[in-house]
Amino acid sequence: QVQLVETGGGSVQAGGSLNLSCSTSEDTFNNYCMGWFRQAPGKRREGVVAITPGGFTYYGRSLEGRSLEGRVTVSQDKARNTLHLQLHSLEPEDTAMYYCAADVGKPRISVVHVNLGRCSLDTWGQGTLVTVSS
Repeated sequence: QVQLVETGGGSVQAGGSLNLSCSTSEDTFNNYCMGWFRQAPGKRREGVVAITPGGFTYYGRSLEGRSLEGRVTVSQDKARNTLHLQLHSLEPEDTAMYYCAADVGKPRISVVHVNLGRCSLDTWGQGTLVTVSS
């Protein structure tokens, strides 16, 4: 069973930065696409970023259509099987639950996927809340 444990998040003022981390097993970290998506109350899920085991990165877009590239940085800590997400220049519109996720190949009929490039995220953790105040 794939486990994804998020840490980090919290409250920050607009313009600030936050760091999120996601720990998982060595098997998951080395074999599956991983990434992050977010969901604000009453809104649909937005893919934030996904990264392949080899390090190829796909960036998502906000619901307004703006690319998130340049405002997020994803990195892999292979020694700790941990995926890091740095959020920069945060805006109130970035307020959401942020979920660490992996593409482990679940059928689409069983769960709604979040697609980012070649990664189709289908398993996620409990989420961590990011709140950005103006």
